[in-house]
Amino acid sequence: MGTLLSIGDFSRMTFLSVKTLRHYHEVGLLLPAAVDVESGYRRYQVAQVPRAQVIRRLRELGMPLEDVRVVMEAPDVRTRNAAISAHLRSMEGELERTRAAVKSLRMLLDETAPARIPVEFRVVGPMQTLAVSGQVAYAEVFEWLDSAFAELRSALQQVGGRRAGADAALYSNELLEDEYGEIVALIPVEAEARPPDRVQALRLPLVEYAVAVHLGAVEDIDRSYAALGTVVAERAIGVQGPIREDYIVGAQDTPDAAQHRTEISWPVFRTTPAT
Repeated sequence: MGTLLSIGDFSRMTFLSVKTLRHYHEVGLLLPAAVDVESGYRRYQVAQVPRAQVIRRLRELGMPLEDVRVVMEAPDVRTRNAAISAHLRSMEGELERTRAAVKSLRMLLDETAPARIPVEFRVVGPMQTLAVSGQVAYAEVFEWLDSAFAELRSALQQVGGRRAGADAALYSNELLEDEYGEIVALIPVEAEARPPDRVQALRLPLVEYAVAVHLGAVEDIDRSYAALGTVVAERAIGVQGPIREDYIVGAQDTPDAAQHRTEISWPVFRTTPAT
């Protein structure tokens, strides 16, 4: 078996704490070469140092333990590299979100009040749509919308329907205020159709909105919400009801977030007669 190292020596050689080494033993990620039956002392081999170092670096990159296990137990190089690449893509996505948040924060620091943006008042509907609804946590909204819109596009193709507008979503007051509530993803269509699966034919009523356009990534869309909400509050015209977002130019159109264009529609009481 060769020279055995105490857990303390192995800890100093690998920069993994004794507590961490014990945990890795308990979860089966890094087993000691030997364990004394009477004392319970763990002993490690010098040959285990490289494995421990790889585990430490993967953990420093934020890889979950189960993913580390997949890498360390990969049957071949291809499987191992695929697991590492998947995590690196996840890190890159998180880095982009961090950069966007930093940029948004810097913009906020340059302002003392919500920015002013053009706001128009628009009567929308009634409108026929294909829709999917769900109860979700706000943190899961973007992932849920991606799945819902994919389902809606597939349903639109199956029924041979024709679009009458861009992808859109209705955000309930509970979802925005309590971080959990109903969201409805929808595609406006020219005529009612009988959709498959859980997609429903939903007819939206006539609603008057205060509308503002957010240009750029969704990470700083709160700035546009603040500007639009300020106009609505100053005029005291807001009413209860879901806020609507129309994705005029989105990720399906271009990967360049700077080119994205989202219409935000805030429900207000009627100021124009129905037509």
